[in-house]
Amino acid sequence: MHWHAYVWTGVGADRANEAERRPSSPDFPTSALPPMRTGDWLAKPAARIVASFQRVEEAASWLASEYGKVRDAFALPERITLEERLESARDSLPRGVDVQWGEWLQGGRFATIGMICCPNRHVPHPCPARATEP
Repeated sequence: MHWHAYVWTGVGADRANEAERRPSSPDFPTSALPPMRTGDWLAKPAARIVASFQRVEEAASWLASEYGKVRDAFALPERITLEERLESARDSLPRGVDVQWGEWLQGGRFATIGMICCPNRHVPHPCPARATEP
Protein backbone atom coordinates (compact mmCIF):
# COMPACT_ATOMS: atom_id res chain seq x y z
CA MET A 1 0.00 0.00 0.00
CA HIS A 2 1.03 3.59 -0.62
CA TRP A 3 -0.72 6.94 -0.22
CA HIS A 4 -1.56 9.83 -2.52
CA ALA A 5 -1.94 13.36 -1.17
CA TYR A 6 -4.58 15.81 -2.38
CA VAL A 7 -5.58 19.36 -1.44
CA TRP A 8 -8.35 21.73 -2.35
CA THR A 9 -9.01 25.24 -1.10
CA GLY A 10 -11.90 27.22 -2.47
CA VAL A 11 -15.25 28.83 -1.82
CA GLY A 12 -16.95 26.60 0.71
CA ALA A 13 -20.40 27.05 -0.80
CA ASP A 14 -19.13 25.47 -4.03
CA ARG A 15 -19.04 22.11 -2.25
CA ALA A 16 -22.84 22.08 -2.55
CA ASN A 17 -22.40 21.27 -6.24
CA GLU A 18 -22.56 17.56 -5.50
CA ALA A 19 -23.01 16.47 -9.11
CA GLU A 20 -19.46 17.54 -10.00
CA ARG A 21 -18.20 15.73 -6.91
CA ARG A 22 -19.40 12.29 -8.05
CA PRO A 23 -17.46 10.11 -10.52
CA SER A 24 -20.67 9.44 -12.48
CA SER A 25 -20.68 13.08 -13.61
CA PRO A 26 -19.01 13.93 -16.93
CA ASP A 27 -17.64 17.05 -15.19
CA PHE A 28 -15.97 15.06 -12.40
CA PRO A 29 -12.52 14.62 -13.98
CA THR A 30 -12.13 18.33 -14.76
CA SER A 31 -13.84 19.72 -11.66
CA ALA A 32 -11.49 21.21 -9.08
CA LEU A 33 -13.94 20.30 -6.31
CA PRO A 34 -13.07 17.49 -3.89
CA PRO A 35 -15.07 14.29 -4.36
CA MET A 36 -17.92 13.27 -2.07
CA ARG A 37 -16.12 10.05 -1.07
CA THR A 38 -12.45 10.22 -0.15
CA GLY A 39 -11.44 7.24 -2.27
CA ASP A 40 -12.85 8.91 -5.37
CA TRP A 41 -9.83 11.21 -5.40
CA LEU A 42 -8.18 8.23 -7.15
CA ALA A 43 -10.59 8.68 -10.08
CA LYS A 44 -9.32 12.22 -10.67
CA PRO A 45 -6.50 12.74 -13.18
CA ALA A 46 -3.05 11.85 -11.81
CA ALA A 47 -2.05 15.52 -12.15
CA ARG A 48 -4.22 16.23 -9.09
CA ILE A 49 -1.88 14.17 -6.90
CA VAL A 50 0.22 16.63 -4.89
CA ALA A 51 2.58 13.99 -3.49
CA SER A 52 2.83 10.23 -2.97
CA PHE A 53 4.31 8.34 -0.04
CA GLN A 54 5.48 4.83 0.80
CA ARG A 55 5.98 5.49 4.53
CA VAL A 56 3.37 6.57 7.05
CA GLU A 57 5.66 9.02 8.82
CA GLU A 58 6.39 10.86 5.57
CA ALA A 59 2.66 11.04 4.84
CA ALA A 60 2.02 12.37 8.35
CA SER A 61 4.73 15.00 7.95
CA TRP A 62 3.16 16.17 4.71
CA LEU A 63 -0.27 16.38 6.38
CA ALA A 64 1.23 18.48 9.18
CA SER A 65 2.91 20.80 6.70
CA GLU A 66 -0.27 21.38 4.70
CA TYR A 67 -2.28 21.91 7.88
CA GLY A 68 0.24 24.53 8.94
CA LYS A 69 -0.33 26.45 5.71
CA VAL A 70 -4.02 27.05 6.50
CA ARG A 71 -4.07 27.00 10.29
CA ASP A 72 -3.82 30.77 10.73
CA ALA A 73 -6.82 31.29 8.43
CA PHE A 74 -9.27 29.07 10.38
CA ALA A 75 -12.67 30.71 10.77
CA LEU A 76 -13.23 29.01 14.12
CA PRO A 77 -10.90 28.06 16.96
CA GLU A 78 -9.15 24.75 16.52
CA ARG A 79 -11.18 22.00 18.24
CA ILE A 80 -8.98 19.05 17.31
CA THR A 81 -5.29 19.72 17.74
CA LEU A 82 -2.74 18.90 15.10
CA GLU A 83 -1.18 16.39 17.47
CA GLU A 84 -4.52 14.56 17.83
CA ARG A 85 -5.02 14.58 14.07
CA LEU A 86 -1.56 13.17 13.46
CA GLU A 87 -2.00 10.47 16.08
CA SER A 88 -5.19 9.37 14.35
CA ALA A 89 -3.57 9.52 10.89
CA ARG A 90 -0.61 7.42 12.01
CA ASP A 91 -3.06 4.81 13.29
CA SER A 92 -5.47 4.92 10.35
CA LEU A 93 -3.25 5.02 7.28
CA PRO A 94 -1.42 1.70 7.77
CA ARG A 95 -4.81 0.05 8.32
CA GLY A 96 -6.05 1.28 4.93
CA VAL A 97 -8.24 4.10 6.22
CA ASP A 98 -8.14 7.38 4.28
CA VAL A 99 -7.43 10.58 6.15
CA GLN A 100 -9.18 13.75 5.08
CA TRP A 101 -9.23 16.94 7.06
CA GLY A 102 -11.60 19.77 6.24
CA GLU A 103 -11.72 23.19 7.84
CA TRP A 104 -13.67 26.36 7.27
CA LEU A 105 -11.41 29.32 6.66
CA GLN A 106 -12.02 33.02 6.98
CA GLY A 107 -14.05 34.62 4.22
CA GLY A 108 -16.25 31.58 3.58
CA ARG A 109 -13.42 29.51 2.13
CA PHE A 110 -12.87 25.84 2.86
CA ALA A 111 -9.71 23.73 2.86
CA THR A 112 -9.50 19.99 2.31
CA ILE A 113 -6.30 18.06 2.98
CA GLY A 114 -6.41 14.37 2.11
CA MET A 115 -4.17 11.32 2.24
CA ILE A 116 -5.78 8.54 0.26
CA CYS A 117 -4.86 4.85 0.48
CA CYS A 118 -3.92 3.11 -2.74
CA PRO A 119 -5.17 0.54 -3.40
CA ASN A 120 -8.34 1.67 -1.67
CA ARG A 121 -10.65 -0.70 0.16
CA HIS A 122 -13.79 1.37 -0.50
CA VAL A 123 -13.54 2.09 -4.23
CA PRO A 124 -12.34 0.00 -7.19
CA HIS A 125 -10.34 2.77 -8.90
CA PRO A 126 -6.90 1.80 -10.18
CA CYS A 127 -3.84 3.69 -9.02
CA PRO A 128 -3.89 6.97 -10.97
CA ALA A 129 -0.11 7.34 -10.83
CA ARG A 130 0.57 3.87 -12.18
CA ALA A 131 -1.99 4.37 -14.95
CA THR A 132 0.19 7.17 -16.35
CA GLU A 133 3.52 5.29 -16.13
CA PRO A 134 4.95 4.05 -19.47
